[in-house]
Amino acid sequence: MSPTRRVFKRRLAAIAAAALVSILTIGASGATARATGDARGGDPVARTQSGLVRGVAKPKFDEFLGLPYAAPPVRELRFAPPAAPASWDGIHPAGRQSPACLQFQPSGVREEQATSEDCLYLDLYRPSHVAKSARLPVMVWFHGGGNTQGTGVIYGGGTMADKTGTIIISINYRLGALGFLAHPALSAVTPGGSGNYGAMDQQASLRWVRDNIAEFGGDPKNVTIYGQSAGGGGVCNMLAMPSARGLFAKAIVESSACMSDRNSLSAGEQSGLKFAESVGCSDRATVVSCLRKAWPGTLVANQANYLGGPKVGGALLPKSPKDAITQGTWNAVPVMTGSTYSENRLLDTALAGITAQGYVELVDKTYGDKAKRVLELYPLSRFKSPYDAITQVHTDAGNACNVELTARATTAKVPTYRYEFNDPTSPTLYGFRVPGEDMSNGHSAELAYLFDFTLGERPLTTEEERLSDQMMRYWGAFARSGDPNYRGAPAWPTYGADQKVMQLRSGGASQVITSFAAEHNCAFWLG
Repeated sequence: MSPTRRVFKRRLAAIAAAALVSILTIGASGATARATGDARGGDPVARTQSGLVRGVAKPKFDEFLGLPYAAPPVRELRFAPPAAPASWDGIHPAGRQSPACLQFQPSGVREEQATSEDCLYLDLYRPSHVAKSARLPVMVWFHGGGNTQGTGVIYGGGTMADKTGTIIISINYRLGALGFLAHPALSAVTPGGSGNYGAMDQQASLRWVRDNIAEFGGDPKNVTIYGQSAGGGGVCNMLAMPSARGLFAKAIVESSACMSDRNSLSAGEQSGLKFAESVGCSDRATVVSCLRKAWPGTLVANQANYLGGPKVGGALLPKSPKDAITQGTWNAVPVMTGSTYSENRLLDTALAGITAQGYVELVDKTYGDKAKRVLELYPLSRFKSPYDAITQVHTDAGNACNVELTARATTAKVPTYRYEFNDPTSPTLYGFRVPGEDMSNGHSAELAYLFDFTLGERPLTTEEERLSDQMMRYWGAFARSGDPNYRGAPAWPTYGADQKVMQLRSGGASQVITSFAAEHNCAFWLG
């Protein structure tokens, strides 16, 4: 069994156990259990609409962990829009992170991380000694994971808050069927339509920020949303949601394309009928109550029986981001967007060991009439191995050129800043490694440079730390003003008609390039 398959199998087993943990921990991490006082002195206290919270003063920043931004989405609130969190008396201790949301795929969370349906919490990091009147810029992070896995708790924001004078917030949102199941009966009882509960959570977190962040020294009118992979897709969805207008002022989309297609609500509802039957909820008269009572492990086990991800067609998301941007009806704000040089080095680990003949056969099977041209553009002689070749083909055909398409669309209306993360020394993440292959610059590689990230294979080197500092400051400057430039860094121009891209590299080698589209053969892939 390959190392990747062993990791997959071990994490899949962990998911089954997590489903049981989900039942046992419902409510245990909620507001009632945490509403006791905290006798420690010197730690910061802030007021939210639910009550007072006490964070933890670190040497260089303050952190408020496990803040509830919505009620636990359990029982009657499962498969329902997020409700307001409960209020409490006394001081709510905010020094402990919440569980991750229930995982529906082998997860990118730490294996010891508890999971639960009661997971709608956020972590907040701010610089030390912030006055309530400071009005600092705010950044709200949506994690990736295919909308089926992951958690906000692994993205510590203390270092970035300290370096950039920014408030960093990382959230959890419902995943898998709990977050994205559509069904006609659920749509009948869900304002805005079913299939988007996780997206509703993301928007609810932004409403919490709007209503509470001033008490932490933040500016509710200067909020940047940012996310990576599926989280970047969540940012794209917010750009298209009429009800999200005014909740944010800037957007950063990492390794995701706003111009890609989304599933329709009607198609999602049809797949939801199959899913409901597979979990034992076939009676149309009782399907809603049945789904709300279903054992979490049963929902996880039937993950393949419905159409996942956000759904387009209801009142919440009436148009796809692609259509909204193309038609000029989107929430137009300054945009930063980018990708890593070789996204699929991480995404295609199932192709480990592919041979030269296997490479040719896979290209023929995948690209049909275009296969001959693909092999001409990506000859094996140009790459270190067949795995290196096929992952670059998939990178360019997917994220790289689709992100390019997004930048071309948004730059017509708003300032757009484009980047490519291309640091050939970057560490591997999540424990995935293909023996003998270069795994640098894969999907998610930039995360260890932007966060106090807990899933890298090793700490960053001194040179990588320099790039990390540069990236945090670029991101922070963009959050402050809509322009990533700051004194002492290489100038970063807008993308514009000349398609300028900031290539981010360690060793002080970051530079602006105009060759991105040519290097990734985007004329071919987008033609």
